[in-house]
Amino acid sequence: MIQVGDKMPAINVTVASADGHKAVSAAELFAGKKVVLFALPGAFTPTCSAAHLPGYVVHADAFKAKGVDMVACLSVNDAFVMHAWGVAQNAEHITMIADGGAALTKALGLVMETGDFGGTRSERYAMVLEDGVVTLLNVEAPNSFEVSKAETVLNAL
Repeated sequence: MIQVGDKMPAINVTVASADGHKAVSAAELFAGKKVVLFALPGAFTPTCSAAHLPGYVVHADAFKAKGVDMVACLSVNDAFVMHAWGVAQNAEHITMIADGGAALTKALGLVMETGDFGGTRSERYAMVLEDGVVTLLNVEAPNSFEVSKAETVLNAL
């Protein structure tokens, strides 16, 4: 599993936005920036939609005030789903990242297998990256939602 001090791997992901979908290396996307990246099991799922993403939407300005250049949400969903979910959640200040084939999630060692319920998914976590290097990594215990909350990460900055 990726650890504090490790660099983000150069694995392609897709950024989903109103301007379309753009494949980009995660290492390139986060280079030269202070980034809060949080990941969750799936778009439009209960905890993810009711609490996880909304917390970051509500606190987007507070992250910016703490010097964060980008707040990004990653899920093992396709770019169309991530874009639609971002629109539905009023997440215009959040960079929505699709890891459709779970390549980045696997490279990070943060895979959760859910079988027929959804297949390969990301564990729920939050990390802070500075110029592509992990400076904080909070991975949730199974069936938990505490350490990756927006408020927890904001307090750690």
